[in-house]
Amino acid sequence: MLDLSRLRALHAISVHGSVAGAAAALGYTPSAVSQQITKLERETRTTLLERRGRGVALTEDALHLAATAQQLLAIVERAETTLEERRGLPTGRLSIGAFASAARGLLPGVLAELDRDHPALDVRLTEVDPHLSVDLVAKGVIDLAVAHDWDIAPLPAPEGIAQAVIGDDRCDLLVPEGHRLAGRDAVRREELAKERWICQPPGTVCHDWLVRTLRAAGYEPDIRHQAEENHTQLALLAAGLGVAMIPRLGRGPLPAGVVAVPLDPVPVRRLYALWRTEAARRPAITVAVESLQAWGAGAGLG
Repeated sequence: MLDLSRLRALHAISVHGSVAGAAAALGYTPSAVSQQITKLERETRTTLLERRGRGVALTEDALHLAATAQQLLAIVERAETTLEERRGLPTGRLSIGAFASAARGLLPGVLAELDRDHPALDVRLTEVDPHLSVDLVAKGVIDLAVAHDWDIAPLPAPEGIAQAVIGDDRCDLLVPEGHRLAGRDAVRREELAKERWICQPPGTVCHDWLVRTLRAAGYEPDIRHQAEENHTQLALLAAGLGVAMIPRLGRGPLPAGVVAVPLDPVPVRRLYALWRTEAARRPAITVAVESLQAWGAGAGLG
């Protein structure tokens, strides 16, 4: 009989595209994941992974087995959901994926509360890009995701995914102290055509939103510096190297030399909790969503 934990490892590799990505999602070391795959190859007498440059790729047999593994994991999840529902208490493992600023500005309080109030619940957090979170929930890699969208870039919600609003996170224009706009009560987007921008790399939600927003205002943004972390962007701002639009959640205190200026209209991103509808009966999902909404309100998310 095939071992479910080994099938879970194979499925994680198929979703994340690498042993390291699967290990991070499962909370194992890459070596442990590799050992699971080696044992699964021995059990099935089949080659499952092939070397591709510095990475690996699933063989055709492995792809079929990974698809079957997804179905088996869904059956196991339904069984676990039924047991948890009958007990009426949040139990078992609950995996949460959240984008960086939510993981920093919202999840610490949520995780501490769940750990304190529900000791039988094993909550695990993974930082994931909002672009990926819906798919990870749909495929059963994570149980619950905290994602966001912008007014001009709605978050897709495919069939089988339920969602609840956590709140709205407002965004400010950040400029170096002494900048021509630093003392303004409000700035319109049309006034920013000649600015040099600091933002996230291409392919991220915030980068795509910034480009689309400024193009809608009638110009192509001059993006000079790209950095994933807010703290890096703030350091570049403090050095006078450009301006940025950065949401408030998880931003932290502004460093010396950086000033926040309100935008008119105010850009808003909406935060959501996402989970599979078939898992909605889990008490763990219920208490986690309630905690996210309560902490969201406490963090100033309208």
